[in-house]
Amino acid sequence: MTNRLRSLWADGQPSLNGWLSIGCPLTAEIMAEQGYDSICIDLQHGIVDYQTSVGMLQAMRASGVVPLVRVPWLDPGAIMKALDAGAMGIICPMINTAEQAAELVSHMRYPPDGNRSFGPTRAHLTAGPDYAAKANGRVLAFAMVETAQAMNNLDAIAATDGLDGIYVGPADLTLGLAQGRLAPGFDREEPEMQAALKRVVAACKKAGIRAALHCGTPEYAARAAGWGFDMTTVSSDVRLLSAASAASVKAFRDRLTKPSAAKSPAGTGY
Repeated sequence: MTNRLRSLWADGQPSLNGWLSIGCPLTAEIMAEQGYDSICIDLQHGIVDYQTSVGMLQAMRASGVVPLVRVPWLDPGAIMKALDAGAMGIICPMINTAEQAAELVSHMRYPPDGNRSFGPTRAHLTAGPDYAAKANGRVLAFAMVETAQAMNNLDAIAATDGLDGIYVGPADLTLGLAQGRLAPGFDREEPEMQAALKRVVAACKKAGIRAALHCGTPEYAARAAGWGFDMTTVSSDVRLLSAASAASVKAFRDRLTKPSAAKSPAGTGY
């Protein structure tokens, strides 16, 4: 059982993460074949239930992409079931204190490093019979920093023993820091928000853990990698499908308005 993300980061390479909000194994399979280093199934805001997420994990297996899951909340049952289903990393939302970060870590590690209950129903098939012996050092624990309280506790959260990284949700972080002055969204250009993002990178580097950021475009993700983010997520299945569909419809409508496209060649009868 290996985790390719750890190998990439050890070599100093940033990783690219995909995002699944549509509860569909075929969508997961399509996304997994596109060359992402990892793909996260979103159980928090995505239209995905647990049983469907298992089918999505199965669909992604052939590609070799590293499967991640964002759980709905800091809940031991949800965290352990996602790991038992075969997730190689957990992204947990709304971690605001070092105590909460430590709780996240404890739910992800078998004793003596944590309190995870044993029962890797699917994980032992995908990771091998020695899963329990190796899981603690392979699965990734990402705490989401996305509130003003979390930023106030940033250094303490980053220093949590066993935490592998901090994942920034820029929309919620903007809501938390700007207090209504700025609309939520990705790819922040405001100096105050970019300063906050760079603070996260600095705190992660100081603590020896990874920094991750959810982005809207590949251009912004590349900039974030230049700031020191180790993992960037670009868009999602919902947004990519919406954008591609909209571009296709617009291209068709635009061509209908051109005289050369609106009329058939003279004399053809068609």
